[in-house]
Amino acid sequence: MLSCFVLVAVMTVCPAFAADDPLAVVTNLSDFIFSLIRAIGLILLGFGVLQLGLSLKSHDPSQRANGMLTIAGGIVITFTKEILTLITG
Repeated sequence: MLSCFVLVAVMTVCPAFAADDPLAVVTNLSDFIFSLIRAIGLILLGFGVLQLGLSLKSHDPSQRANGMLTIAGGIVITFTKEILTLITG
């Protein structure tokens, strides 16, 4: 089993082509990180909407407040890149 794993690991190696411009590498990394942050924000936004809907069904005001805060946090996290570009100009 170990030899099969090693064989698969060796056969599936693909070469990494580095960019000539170091600034392009940093830009690509920045775009990747901000896309991960956006995905986390969208997940939080969906969870907040779910939490708000469940609180409306169960008439729980504290859960409703938590749902609203989660939605607000999800919106802020989702648009982090745009907020930072507005602040830095």
